Amino acid sequence: MRAASQMNNKKTSSSRQQADELSTVTTVDGAAEVATTEELRAEHERRKEDQQARIAETDRDLLLHLLYQMVLIRRFEEKAAEAYSLGKIGGFCHLYIGQEAVAVGAISTIRPDDYVIASYREHGHALAKGMSAEEVMAELFGKAGGCSAGKGGSMHLFDASVNFLGGHAIVGGQIPLATGIAFATKYRNEDRVTLCFFGEAAVNQGSFHESMNMAQLWKLPCVYICENNQYGMGTSLARAMSLQDIAKKACAYGMASEFVDGMDVLAVREATMRAVERARRESLPTLLEVRTYRYMGHSMSDPGNYRTRAEIEQYQQRDPIKLLSNNLREKGLLDDAIMNEIEQRVRDEVERAVRFAEESPWPAPEELYTDVYANPLRK
Repeated sequence: MRAASQMNNKKTSSSRQQADELSTVTTVDGAAEVATTEELRAEHERRKEDQQARIAETDRDLLLHLLYQMVLIRRFEEKAAEAYSLGKIGGFCHLYIGQEAVAVGAISTIRPDDYVIASYREHGHALAKGMSAEEVMAELFGKAGGCSAGKGGSMHLFDASVNFLGGHAIVGGQIPLATGIAFATKYRNEDRVTLCFFGEAAVNQGSFHESMNMAQLWKLPCVYICENNQYGMGTSLARAMSLQDIAKKACAYGMASEFVDGMDVLAVREATMRAVERARRESLPTLLEVRTYRYMGHSMSDPGNYRTRAEIEQYQQRDPIKLLSNNLREKGLLDDAIMNEIEQRVRDEVERAVRFAEESPWPAPEELYTDVYANPLRK
């Protein structure tokens, strides 16, 4: 396992260096720094070259599918923000805008019978795993046509038919559940892999460390994907974590790990493919630290006053959708007509989802008593 970890470190050393450069916008005391125009341009060119090399090795249809999924998630989330502002969505609503490359890239590597489990920022994961935009939007609206019959809302999307085993509101609560799912698949001799998504703040929870230990000790086919968007609610990573290189925490358990540029959908896909292969062939877990960034606040109720507009704009220079679409254009794989077609398909899909949500009925009052217990109480 030590050899596997060393091999991963060699493969991703340049990615780690580049991502570390990207992370320098936040100082130890949490104050924002703004890189010079020259530094931004140089960094952008390095990342651009990395992705273009991966594009040359990837099927065009797959590239366009990945682009479509990222655009779908972006437009879906923008519409969700609009609906929330109009009072059509209540409760908490955590948007995924800026992080689309992580869910799309990672989930593109697994089979339909593999499992995905996530945190409360899970709209994008649900769509990438195969849930329809209609049932997801209806759930956000609290309508009966939603995937959880309108009783779960934004943080509790769930669809066993596509093996999406939920968004979970307790920070880190899904990590031991994913470990249990992987244990069950191994116990049953099933050829299945579990992807577990969580934010960097969950790494400070005891359940994370307990799960890492169990997964490596019992050799479980689970891929733990830390979506490091660098803020736990309004607190920067630098102010909350003594060891900020999250991938290194796997060393304490002898687990394979890798650091990934989360703004590059192909880099995420490539790293996850290695982890999934390890899980499926060797029944061994992996910890992936995927460095990304959310453009919106922690939730719709968060104005985001703890960071500057300049910091957000710096990360938007490497928007994952812009990065991929521009590189595809340069390679002659995308033009205005194809991009307009993608945008129109996405627009139609999102509008259908909103209509379905608005026309879907409210849950019946008696639904308060259904799905509460595995075995319903008898009178």
